[in-house]
Amino acid sequence: MTTMHPIRKTRLAALLGCALACASAMGQVSGYGDKQTGEVSGGQLPTVLQRVGVEQHLNTPLPLHVPFTDETGKSVTLNDYFDGKKPGLFALVYYRCPMLCSEEMDGMASALQMVKLKPGSDFNIVMVSIDPRETPQDAAEKKAMYVKRYGHPETANGWHFLVGPKTSIDAVSQATGYGYVEVKSPDGKTSQFAHASALEVVTPEGRLAQYYMGVEYSPKDLLLGLIEASGNKIGSPVANILTYCYHYDPQQNKHSLIVSRVVQLGGMVTVAGLGGFMFLMFRRDAKLGRDHSLTKRQNG
Repeated sequence: MTTMHPIRKTRLAALLGCALACASAMGQVSGYGDKQTGEVSGGQLPTVLQRVGVEQHLNTPLPLHVPFTDETGKSVTLNDYFDGKKPGLFALVYYRCPMLCSEEMDGMASALQMVKLKPGSDFNIVMVSIDPRETPQDAAEKKAMYVKRYGHPETANGWHFLVGPKTSIDAVSQATGYGYVEVKSPDGKTSQFAHASALEVVTPEGRLAQYYMGVEYSPKDLLLGLIEASGNKIGSPVANILTYCYHYDPQQNKHSLIVSRVVQLGGMVTVAGLGGFMFLMFRRDAKLGRDHSLTKRQNG
């Protein structure tokens, strides 16, 4: 009979601890007491998030003629960017979002650094704030940040950060299937937004051609999506795995964690991968133990 050496037991325990720690770390984005997980019962999302999501309205036209204001204070419409000449990347965000919107725009900028097409000359980037209180100054600051992060200041004319009235925001959110909820702080003095993350590819005529979910995007997928959209080709629905941003919890009078199904999936993949690794290592250790001359003498 082969017995497991104490060192191997320790290593196995350490690997198991690592797996649990990785799963925990992937599900936590801040220290305890800063943000805490909203209550989930029966596998259901918190009530407020049940009204948040993205329905993929492929081939639906954007409301091209509703009024907005760009980062310079100029009155514009979406028709200024989708006039039949170039495709675009489009997203609903808000510029003072404390976490998820920045992650989404970071992911877009990082992916575009590896895409040969350039904003302005080949396609437009259009961001619309879902917060009607935000100003052109907020939009200008966010644009400057991401043009700098992208690393090509000569493409600034291809980045457009818009603000507008609630009527215009509602028209765009309905067209794109983007559901969000304003959530008041416990004291009622401020508010944030519970929302999901999605980036859309839009044809030159302003029709929704493809959705990309989450906060990290494949450069290859973005390139292919833009090329196909430039020919007015409409893509297919993608897996609706959403990443949510949800902060204020009025019932519990505390902040809640970013709720991310992508993170949950990543945690499961990590645990499964480490579990498989531990199984293989255990088998190898057991085989080495059987074959080792000292073990043979002890068992003999």
